[in-house]
Amino acid sequence: MDDSFIRGLPKAELHLHLEGSFEPELMFAIARRNKIDIPFKSVEEVRRAYRFSSLQDFLDIYYRGAGVLRTEQDFYDLTLAYLRRVHGDGVRHVEVFFDPQTHTARGVVFATVADGILAALKDGQSQFGISAKLILCFLRHLGQDDAFATFRQAEPYFGRIVGVGLDSSEVGHPPSKFADVFASAGAAGLRRVAHAGEEGPAAYVWEALDVLQVDRVDHGNRSLDDPALVRRLSDEAMTLTVCPLSNLKLCVVNDLAQHPLKRMLDLGLRATVNSDDPAYFGGYVGDNFAVVSQALALSRSDIVTLARNSFLGSFLSEAEKLQHLAALDRYVAVPGA
Repeated sequence: MDDSFIRGLPKAELHLHLEGSFEPELMFAIARRNKIDIPFKSVEEVRRAYRFSSLQDFLDIYYRGAGVLRTEQDFYDLTLAYLRRVHGDGVRHVEVFFDPQTHTARGVVFATVADGILAALKDGQSQFGISAKLILCFLRHLGQDDAFATFRQAEPYFGRIVGVGLDSSEVGHPPSKFADVFASAGAAGLRRVAHAGEEGPAAYVWEALDVLQVDRVDHGNRSLDDPALVRRLSDEAMTLTVCPLSNLKLCVVNDLAQHPLKRMLDLGLRATVNSDDPAYFGGYVGDNFAVVSQALALSRSDIVTLARNSFLGSFLSEAEKLQHLAALDRYVAVPGA
């Protein structure tokens, strides 16, 4: 598959942790600006540390890096850097996660985080033509009481925050632990997503659907272990936000040639391709499309379907989805594209 076709293909990204787009160069620059010592002597040393054997190994360094983010400008710079990067990948719309508990636990005010991100998302629309929606994620290892405290802090931002999600360590923290806070989010008119079936079993995906009433499943790889679950996901056209390079880096799969993405498509699932934490996992969304396309010998039709799914699975209005799908069709119809 021609890399230029993949890069230029209009697409949305639906599974991106802003803190996970924190490139070492920017980390060092912000640490110097804020006069914060970090336990690395160079960018190269940071990149060497990005060798993980598990999700927890990754999370340990992820939280350490996020610790240099202190001011509204820091969160603005982090977010705009991500948008600038994916502009070259044909991304037209993003629905990004942020983890306020990572920052409020360090004494950073919720508004500092949200205002910096939202200002950058607004400027990303004018500078790069990328529309955006913001999703607040609860850290599942901190429990529901802490999630409710964050939910209350976020209330003045409802309307600018489109939904809530659930991330961090999956094993031992089933979605059902967060039933009440997700119910409150639904009552407040927020959309709901949750990480499920990455490290955790297919049962966690069932809980995300039935207990949390999610609108979208993040990852969902282990869904394929349960044929009844596959049928349900297909029947309901439930979007799965799949992250191939993340799965490889965190040893969810041992080889991209064994990745379940092609099986998902063949089974009629609405799979999408996303980057998760690209600074840590070695590639942004265009890179994920390119490597998985080669590893799984995806057809041109498969690639277009994945891009189409990204708009269909978004929280855009139906009219906005149709506009993006029309642009996608025009791109594909161009001779030589």
